[in-house]
Amino acid sequence: MDRGVAGPRLALLGLGEAGSAIAAGLSPYARVSGYDPAWTDRPVDFTVTDSAEQAVADAEVIMSLTAAADATGALKSALGHTAGGAVYLDLSTGSPHLKRELAAEAAAHGLTFAEGVLMAPVPRLREKTPVLAAGPGAAQAAALLTAAGMDVTPLGTDVGEAAARKLLRSIVVKGLTALLVESLRVADAQGLGRWCHDHLVETLTELDGEMIRRLLDGTALHSVRRAAEMDAAAEMAAAAGEPGAMALATAEILKSVPTRGVPRP
Repeated sequence: MDRGVAGPRLALLGLGEAGSAIAAGLSPYARVSGYDPAWTDRPVDFTVTDSAEQAVADAEVIMSLTAAADATGALKSALGHTAGGAVYLDLSTGSPHLKRELAAEAAAHGLTFAEGVLMAPVPRLREKTPVLAAGPGAAQAAALLTAAGMDVTPLGTDVGEAAARKLLRSIVVKGLTALLVESLRVADAQGLGRWCHDHLVETLTELDGEMIRRLLDGTALHSVRRAAEMDAAAEMAAAAGEPGAMALATAEILKSVPTRGVPRP
């Protein structure tokens, strides 16, 4: 449904959970169109088109919210169909290398490019989800999207910087999640699931800058002993029928500390 709202003209390629939530959040403040080949017809407060070409035709900012594997195809679907002066903002969770490839493809067709990353879960914050953007079109995209109510921080013109920041965060957040899953599985096998859950909550609640400093400082001093401790944890996991992949990987990182050290900010 097109509500005829005045504001920036925005297009979204990819209307999955994130794309449709952002499009709905923007619709009171911008003229929003979107396309997704897997779209199932349902009532929305923005225009859903029959093709990518229609969605991007007059947009000032085109946001691609696809999986990284579909990012190249999404960009190609827009090439040759965009308005003059439009900026293409790729928001897939891809590598810096992929983002640079997309930027080169866009530049070869005269389309201003920016890459961006979503830095919090979209269903909770919708269009207010913090976005970091980089590339030649980052400042332009940030200005237009901020005017529509989004939270976009331009980092500069170097393509790949936003993606690198997102993936560095992902190493910790997704890695921590995997550690929790592994620990709780082994705990269940020991009959200690509830205790382990509550202890992890207590431990993680204490995390702050001082705690992180102590963890890093302690690792620099005691990496050999801690590596042996993680070898023992991996052995316990194996005895419980679990692969202990995270424990083994942690042990390998700790074993590298005596020669490689611990990075300091």
